[in-house]
Amino acid sequence: MPGMSFIAARSDPLRNSSSSREWKAWALLVASLFLFASCKLGPDYHRPAPLGTNAVPASYSDAGQTNGADWKPATPGAALPRGAWWRVFNDSDLDRLEIAAAANNQQLAAAVARFDQARMQISISRAQLFPQFETDPSFNRQRTSVNEPQNGRIAGIEHTYSTFTLPLQAGWEVDLWGRVRRQVEAARANASASSNDLESLKLALQSELATDYFTLRALDQEYSVVERTIETYQKSLDLTVNRRKGGIATDLDVAQAETQLRGAEAELPALRLQRDRLLHALATLSGQPAGSFRLEQRPSEQLEPPAIPAGVPSELLERRPDVAAAENRMAAANAQIGVALTAFYPRVRFDGLAGFQSLSASTWIEWPSRFWSVGPTLQLPLFTGGQNKAQLALSKAAYNETMASYRQTVLGAFQEVEDQLAAQLELRTQLAAEDSALAAARRTLEIANNRYRAGLVTYLEVATAQSSALALERTVVQLRGQKLIAAVGLIRSLGGGWQEQDSVSRAR
Repeated sequence: MPGMSFIAARSDPLRNSSSSREWKAWALLVASLFLFASCKLGPDYHRPAPLGTNAVPASYSDAGQTNGADWKPATPGAALPRGAWWRVFNDSDLDRLEIAAAANNQQLAAAVARFDQARMQISISRAQLFPQFETDPSFNRQRTSVNEPQNGRIAGIEHTYSTFTLPLQAGWEVDLWGRVRRQVEAARANASASSNDLESLKLALQSELATDYFTLRALDQEYSVVERTIETYQKSLDLTVNRRKGGIATDLDVAQAETQLRGAEAELPALRLQRDRLLHALATLSGQPAGSFRLEQRPSEQLEPPAIPAGVPSELLERRPDVAAAENRMAAANAQIGVALTAFYPRVRFDGLAGFQSLSASTWIEWPSRFWSVGPTLQLPLFTGGQNKAQLALSKAAYNETMASYRQTVLGAFQEVEDQLAAQLELRTQLAAEDSALAAARRTLEIANNRYRAGLVTYLEVATAQSSALALERTVVQLRGQKLIAAVGLIRSLGGGWQEQDSVSRAR
């Protein structure tokens, strides 16, 4: 046996030389393919100017007007992760509701599932970079036809036999021009956009819950004001009735006092209905059944908006999740241009097949039953009727669309911040004026009551002063609630929470 091996080795020098040359050629081909596989067609992503030809403003238009006790420009160090931004309001009920919403809100659960889908798309795209292996063992029993053609004649005989096959198939596309890598790049950008969408939804739900909560607390305060006013009106009615019995007041005075009382009492059911609707909305947002949800009535007079530093525009572009999502979608569209470009170039794929095949199960897994084949496949586009060119134009148009959407999102972000800053300033000015008006109305009411008790005026003057004072007090309560809601709106427009500049300095 060793002699046979020696003779065989000496007797085929030409064959061995040819085989060597074949392997060298294969090695050279594979090395060349790997060299080409290091390139990627298409433009690499670079963030475009956020506002096109317009420069990003250095500051907000209201920054100077809001500087003072409540406002100050923020430094880049103030741009912190969103976190539990609602804690700046120092309200335990709000904290509890926000935590419940984060755990139980079904819109958030759906958004998390969408994000998981986007992450899996990365793995699906990346899998194409690696060889794919599969096997499909089979057993086949068949019979041939007696009349089947064989060498131009009828076979004249039939065969019945079984076929046992155990194949292993392998395939790998050489990513010559970066098609697969651009797809992975697009999938990663889309996953990042989905993550930003999740954060954007979280911020929207958190701010919606806080808005409804502060609206409810302002409503509780307004309800308390109306209740106190009803008690005052009841005392005024009792006083007027007693004065009527003494002959000092008239039936008209009594009727006016009672009308005012009943009108105030009629306000309570409407306020309770508004409160019930807000409770139901809070229950849904926090993932709880509306019928069993309860929140104790508590006036909002002790709640004050926090001091909010206004972020600079460069921070806004980094902090807002909707801006980040728009930019990531633009990056994904940019990667798709590279994918479309690769369609103009050849695709090389290596396919292999190996396994065992036999007519008998007893010889199925034996070495002589083996078979195999391996070789590259070249796919070269010759004529596609303009499909590839149209697909490239489509990809570029999609990128231009996402760029316009990104810039529109940035413009909308600046608008929202400017609106909320203006709301803070004007509400503060309006509240100061309404507070002064309320103080004057209370003085007027006190004078009217004194004049009425002295018999100098009719009850109509008292009723007018009471109605004016009640209306102004309710307006002040509503404005205080609107200030809290505007603070929530500003937080949302800035992209989330912050901390005071002094706290940042101490942390450093």
